[in-house]
Amino acid sequence: MSYPYSHQCGAVSEMAEIQVRSLSPRDVATLSQMDSSYHTDFVWQMDLQAAEKESQVRFREIRLPRTMRVETPRDSATLAEDWKDRPAVLVAERDDDLLGYASLTTGTLPGGVLVTELVVARRFRRQGAATALLRAAQTWAGQHNCARMMIEMQSKNYPAICMAQKLGFEFCGYNDRYYSNRDIAVFFARNVG
Repeated sequence: MSYPYSHQCGAVSEMAEIQVRSLSPRDVATLSQMDSSYHTDFVWQMDLQAAEKESQVRFREIRLPRTMRVETPRDSATLAEDWKDRPAVLVAERDDDLLGYASLTTGTLPGGVLVTELVVARRFRRQGAATALLRAAQTWAGQHNCARMMIEMQSKNYPAICMAQKLGFEFCGYNDRYYSNRDIAVFFARNVG
């Protein structure tokens, strides 16, 4: 199934559209080996102040002393199995190139869809593929009667945080030690439609 979102990028004379469609078996090998690491100069640092009858949590943007490369806490060996349990895995492609994917799940967010993975191959980043995937995920959510869409990401994933905010997602929570590497997950959500 294709989703009615395409994104044109490049110079006018060489426009290429990003198409988003459902995962097919022939995509699995390439997508499961896609580098999901990222570089960042900033992180969202969590400050927790807990007292007997009150707790305060605050996130603040902190500039790192140097650029940091961050591995995502996912196991590429089990991705294909995980995708079988997902209601949707969307794939972005342009011409014959697989650009990236978004994995969606339902049931964890009442009346909504959660984007658990949003990965774009390093050489295709900052060309509109992640935006195309999120727009298609929003279309999918609307088609499946989901009122909200939420994205999870590491608090270190400053590039994804900025993109989510740019696309109208708002910070809506966190989960400490959420990932297998004990990193903090931050969540951003927006209404569908």
